[in-house]
Amino acid sequence: MNGQDYWLPQPDLDGIDVGTVLQALADPVRLQIVRALDAAGESTCTALDVPVKASTVSHHMRSLRESGVVSTRLVGNARPSRLRRDDLERRFPGLLASILSATPPSRDGGDSPAGGPDPKPAL
Repeated sequence: MNGQDYWLPQPDLDGIDVGTVLQALADPVRLQIVRALDAAGESTCTALDVPVKASTVSHHMRSLRESGVVSTRLVGNARPSRLRRDDLERRFPGLLASILSATPPSRDGGDSPAGGPDPKPAL
């Protein structure tokens, strides 16, 4: 690598598909990863504050990279990733901002808005 970073394969700008992006972001863990990357700027799997093992984060990072949501580079043994914010904004204006500004789900996995009632199962 001769002192240069190596970027892992990812779709080019025209290859980013909105359905694939939305499918990737539909997973609650991947959405948490995206929120964490939004706050951190760039991070490795082990440094992100998400409630799953680093190996699971690595699996989800691959899905996010292959969908075009994040880019990942090799730096020695580390694989820092970051959001492809500018690319996503060019391809789908406002999409990432809308997703990131939505009320985040609670850490316990519930999808109820803060202060809202929890849905009860039908008897």
